[in-house]
Amino acid sequence: MAIWPLLLVALLSLVCEYIAATLGGGYGTLLVPALFLLGFNLPEVVPAVLLSQLLTGIIAALVHHKLRNVDLRPGSRSFRLAFVLGASGSLGVLVAVLGQLSLPRLAVETYVALMILAMGIFLLAGLKIRALNSSFSWGKITCIGLLASFNKGIGGGGYGPLLVGGQVLSGVAEKEAVGITVLSEAITCLVGFLGYVLILKAFSWDLALAVTLGAVISAPLSAYSVRRANPHSLRFGMGLLITALGSAMLLRIAVGL
Repeated sequence: MAIWPLLLVALLSLVCEYIAATLGGGYGTLLVPALFLLGFNLPEVVPAVLLSQLLTGIIAALVHHKLRNVDLRPGSRSFRLAFVLGASGSLGVLVAVLGQLSLPRLAVETYVALMILAMGIFLLAGLKIRALNSSFSWGKITCIGLLASFNKGIGGGGYGPLLVGGQVLSGVAEKEAVGITVLSEAITCLVGFLGYVLILKAFSWDLALAVTLGAVISAPLSAYSVRRANPHSLRFGMGLLITALGSAMLLRIAVGL
């Protein structure tokens, strides 16, 4: 692959990871449709995104813990919650990988586009329903984790926005929810990446290295931004962008029919 497309991919990855790690999600939801619109196929895009988020998730979790955005010491509630979400996410992501084997490509691409559009609308609507926090429930959080990880495994995105929003609506503090999400996502991405490599045998080292380079550079910077950023304003802008990307992806699929 030529160097310029790889540099563009790295830059896109850096921007998407910065936005996502600051808000607790949206990296794959932003990057996957962008790469899809650039002509890459989902079976090569998704494992590249999973590998990059495995590495950046670990880095970001360590920095969030150091900055005291969240307490991820073994035994703490946040650590246990991240582990439960990662475990349930492992099941959901494996089901998604198997879905890539059995479902028609058009069906997968259409689902991913609709899921991305829904995530954008979810973020925009979430700005109005955050005050309706309900009581914390391990069962509720686990179900959200399963759905989010399925989205992650089949389309590379849709994990963070759903999981952070679900935690916040369940009574978890926003900064804590961001830190929990990046750690649980790293666990989920490890299982999903291994599933793609071992089951689908679909992988592009050039694409993966470009995506990972941009994401790793951005991860520490975004963790510091969590303390200063206005999540409300950033989440609104992210919701608009994701909604536009989902709509563009649906349009590209429709035109290609």
